[in-house]
Amino acid sequence: MTAAVFDHDGPWTEEEYLALGETQQRVELFDWSLYLTPAPTPRHQRIQRKLGNILEAATRGTGLELLECVNVRLKPGRIPIPDLVLTDAIDFDEPIVEARTVRLVCEVISPSNAATDKVLKMHYYAAAEIEWYLLVEQESGTLHLYRRHGRHYREQSVTKPGDVLELIEPVRARIRPEDLLP
Repeated sequence: MTAAVFDHDGPWTEEEYLALGETQQRVELFDWSLYLTPAPTPRHQRIQRKLGNILEAATRGTGLELLECVNVRLKPGRIPIPDLVLTDAIDFDEPIVEARTVRLVCEVISPSNAATDKVLKMHYYAAAEIEWYLLVEQESGTLHLYRRHGRHYREQSVTKPGDVLELIEPVRARIRPEDLLP
């Protein structure tokens, strides 16, 4: 993949992006440019897995699917890879999930790229009309739940360790921050 990335000239098409295939790094497409980050830390992965387990259990009987680290097309040329998404029914053989099917997107904030999750992706997800956005702080486990209001998100709740997030949309789930942390 390294040669393909560094030998490439100009903007990336979606076809070129998808042709990179699966990689050890997280490679996202933001406005026809690649954005690379290293694999998540073990802490990040544990939080993501524990949160995914809770959300997956909550999807039973709802018709929704929980997916981890999938390509989500927000618009042409803009394909992030969120940590977790809850979607309506999708085609599991397609390499891209369309934003219109995503009901909730979750990101575990990495200290090395916190601004990406808190600013850039938040703006992009809201512009793509994804209704719910859940951010998890790695160090404290604090949960920030946002709901879309027009083309922006408004914070609905902040849940710190010792408290419980009572998620009622798009699924019903009780999330205790301390249950996510190592």
